[in-house]
Amino acid sequence: MGLEPDPVFEEYLKFLTLEKGLAPNTCRAYASDLAQFFKRLKARRRDPLAVSYQELADYLWELKSEKGLAPASLFRKMEALKSFYAFQAAERRVSESPAEPFRSPRLPQRLPRYLSFEETERLLSVPPDGSYERARARVMLELLYATGMRVSELVALKVDSLNLEDGWVRVFGKGSKERLIPIHRGAAAMLRQYLLLRAERFKAGASAELFLSRLGGKLSRSQFWRDLRELGRLAGIKTKLHPHILRHTFATHLLQRGADLRAVQEMLGHASLATTQIYTHLEKSGLKAAHRKHHPRG
Repeated sequence: MGLEPDPVFEEYLKFLTLEKGLAPNTCRAYASDLAQFFKRLKARRRDPLAVSYQELADYLWELKSEKGLAPASLFRKMEALKSFYAFQAAERRVSESPAEPFRSPRLPQRLPRYLSFEETERLLSVPPDGSYERARARVMLELLYATGMRVSELVALKVDSLNLEDGWVRVFGKGSKERLIPIHRGAAAMLRQYLLLRAERFKAGASAELFLSRLGGKLSRSQFWRDLRELGRLAGIKTKLHPHILRHTFATHLLQRGADLRAVQEMLGHASLATTQIYTHLEKSGLKAAHRKHHPRG
């Protein structure tokens, strides 16, 4: 095959992590997509630095026509190939990127699901049962809705990430970018109560993370996912809950109440305002209902 893929592959992944500063989940997604392509090359005894545009096009066509890959997944794999070969071109291992001619497909725009004000209130009103686990789940839910942070950011919070006196929480988002998000007085009060309960339960040997498992270690995302589903069940929410719904709900409710789009962008940690603008489409999606309800001839 000539050049073995492993050194090229590993060096590129180091570049993503150390130089571009991409988040671990993003790096893993790129690695997974490229590993699939490298496996195909190895089976055909092809050098990854000698492939042509046509070979890449054939690969993507195969994923679309034979494997039935959805447009969003196909787009992600295309972006992984473009990024990989752009790096090789910059390192002068190839004269030009064979993926350069690819253009991003037009993806169908999917409006994110979110909870109504009434559903959100029901969810936030689930009564405590006296356990540490329920108290933890309720304050995590309150903090998600108060800040719109990602669940990965939520479970990574440290105790010293909080400034309850001034009403701020410090979050490290994608690429380890830091941002400060305000929290309201109700969320701050719940956090104070939780910290007392946390200190009482874990007197020594606890992890530095804010939200701890029953054994005092860092809480997993999957455990919070299960806790959220249980809160939804108790609240009688029919929508299948996952943490990102609370992020969508946070953004949508702020904009419905007149918040500035750029302020919401900053709180969400979006690099591009275009990403945040999807929530304005959610607002527009209610125009017809409002027109029917309020127009004299509706």
